[in-house]
Amino acid sequence: MRMVEVMKLKVLGCSGGIGGSQSRTTSFLVDDDILIDCGTGVGDLPLEVLERIDHVFVTHAHLDHIAALPLMIDSVGEMRRAPVVVHATPETIRILRSHIFNWLIWPDFSTIPDHEQPFMRFQPLGVGDRVELGGRGITVLPARHTVPAVAYRLDSGSGQLVFSGDTAYCPELVAAINACPDLRHLILETAFAEEQRELAAASHHLCPSMSRTMLDEIEGAPMVHVSHLKPGVGGRIMEQLHAAGSALSVRRLEQGDVLEF
Repeated sequence: MRMVEVMKLKVLGCSGGIGGSQSRTTSFLVDDDILIDCGTGVGDLPLEVLERIDHVFVTHAHLDHIAALPLMIDSVGEMRRAPVVVHATPETIRILRSHIFNWLIWPDFSTIPDHEQPFMRFQPLGVGDRVELGGRGITVLPARHTVPAVAYRLDSGSGQLVFSGDTAYCPELVAAINACPDLRHLILETAFAEEQRELAAASHHLCPSMSRTMLDEIEGAPMVHVSHLKPGVGGRIMEQLHAAGSALSVRRLEQGDVLEF
């Protein structure tokens, strides 16, 4: 069994869109065997690294969070002795089966080469569920988005990291964050600038004032990393966040960052 003293999350992508080598969409590599979401940043990993990924935890089924998943499974399926386990809510699994792994857009790798030994296996989970992986805990937290979505809490045993996924203001998520005994890092999406507030509300994303509302309700003192900034407005979003003021300082999450906890 893996003995864990510290977990490491490497940012493969954290952009709200594409356009250049530093605009990879949401994907985080945890240690060397877990992905949190599977956006375009996964495509930069060497094949031998992709082969070692045993688990993918999906926040929701939007394309920027799952774009590399079908391609990754296709690349490594025959190289592995066990299926890649895709953890997601039943609603997200239904969407992936219906619209991605449907033999029209992509083969159903949960049945290839056969039902007994597939390249990929879906594992349903729900809010409040905790998955234990070699001394590491991953707990499903609530989120609010235009499709069924969740956040995740990662726990090394000595510290936690929370990733909001895509979400609107969510008091249930704030309560779950405040229940973390030793929260070191909070990755919080802020997709839109303040002048796009109506678009943020309609798409169930955050803009700076909405993010500040959430941050002002957080009782701990985690490092706050802002993700999912739309291309071309990232600098303005960060300026607006800093101008809004809060007890918690914020920084822009960058591709290549490594967070330890």
